[in-house]
Amino acid sequence: MNPNEPSKENTTGILRLFVYGTLKRGYWNHDRFCRGALHVQEAVVRGRLYEMPSGIPVLEVPETDILAHGTADPLADVATQARLAAEFAARAAHPDPGENGAPGGRWGPVYGELLTFDDPETRLPAIDRLKGFLPGGLCLYERVLVPAGIERGMFPAWLYHGGARQWHAMRYLPTGIWMD
Repeated sequence: MNPNEPSKENTTGILRLFVYGTLKRGYWNHDRFCRGALHVQEAVVRGRLYEMPSGIPVLEVPETDILAHGTADPLADVATQARLAAEFAARAAHPDPGENGAPGGRWGPVYGELLTFDDPETRLPAIDRLKGFLPGGLCLYERVLVPAGIERGMFPAWLYHGGARQWHAMRYLPTGIWMD
């Protein structure tokens, strides 16, 4: 995505993306990849946040929170997100992004932003490339759909998490905030 180009209008679907690092407002990848967001809200997911030796954050999410795995088809992914959002709205109880017991330590809140876009066909492939997400291939990050909490409820949101990594080699960020 070129920051000098106007954002592309596309009403084929709404994409919600939870970001916790360089894609947040004020960081170096936000303007290039997230300019034109329809809405930006403070949000929280359940997980554990780490920082690689390079200074880049990596999120680990509980396997039980993963609602779907990203594919190479942006429209199918936003359709999955929309279907699950309707299911969330129909249920009285929503998943809690707070702490719960888990093997290997406790899951806690990880804070970031929920970005809403209307151009998934352009947006997802560009951010997938940035994050090294290649469905069916070797990936730096994996794109997954998880419950994200905002002030007025829970929504399924795509995010990039570290998948199976050597977490012990990274610095754990117990506040759940990168660049605090």
